[in-house]
Amino acid sequence: MPKFVLIIFLIALSVTLKAQTWEIGTSAGGSGYMGDLNPNNPVKISGYALGGFIKRNFNGYLSIRGSLTLGKISAADSNSSSAQFRERNLSFTTTLQELSLTGEFNFMHYIPEAGRNKFTPFIFLGAAAASYFPYATYKGKNYSLRGARTEGEKTNYSTTTISPIYGAGVKYNIAGKFTLGAEMGYRNTNTDYLDDVSGNYVDKGNAPTVSKALADRSGEKTGIYIGTPGTQRGDLRPHDTYFFTQITLSYTFVTQKCYFQ
Repeated sequence: MPKFVLIIFLIALSVTLKAQTWEIGTSAGGSGYMGDLNPNNPVKISGYALGGFIKRNFNGYLSIRGSLTLGKISAADSNSSSAQFRERNLSFTTTLQELSLTGEFNFMHYIPEAGRNKFTPFIFLGAAAASYFPYATYKGKNYSLRGARTEGEKTNYSTTTISPIYGAGVKYNIAGKFTLGAEMGYRNTNTDYLDDVSGNYVDKGNAPTVSKALADRSGEKTGIYIGTPGTQRGDLRPHDTYFFTQITLSYTFVTQKCYFQ
């Protein structure tokens, strides 16, 4: 490596290390999902999202963030505008517990209190690991849909998923070192069971009564059941998606000397 390139690299590294600063924050908002019970609306909120995060800012443009978020998603065919979905009559609720790591890029140079820009739009990209536990209410009681094996699974499917994250937002320096933000981020999971619906109806045979009922709920009101074994139960897409849309409030441990010395 030429000596002058090495010198420039070391200077840049030194400036970056000096510019490193920590940020902590909290978040609250809504969550939603796209899958077999909501195949078309990518912004439909169906539950809450609450979280906290810690961030390492390297300069006014780049940072890396670790987050813990708790959320809930749900859907019910009975609320659908589609007559076909209402006839199917499935429903679910899933709790989500997510750990994520994302890289963040500000479009404008942003340093709370010390910088000249009061706000900036930003984008983020990363990965998440989440647990999910779908259940449904039947005759006033909550039942695990995974345990019911509603589509004849030979073994229970995993309750964890790995997902890429992508999203965007905007942040504003409301006072001193405090930043108020708004963001929305999507997770394309590696599972089709956030809602416990995936493929076809199966013959439940001698399965317990509750398992049979949860597998085909179409006739609960009409007495006419449509769940013929081998016919389509889900939309046959391979993966479900969930998202969080949140308001964030954070505090940055930054001094002007930290960035400009």
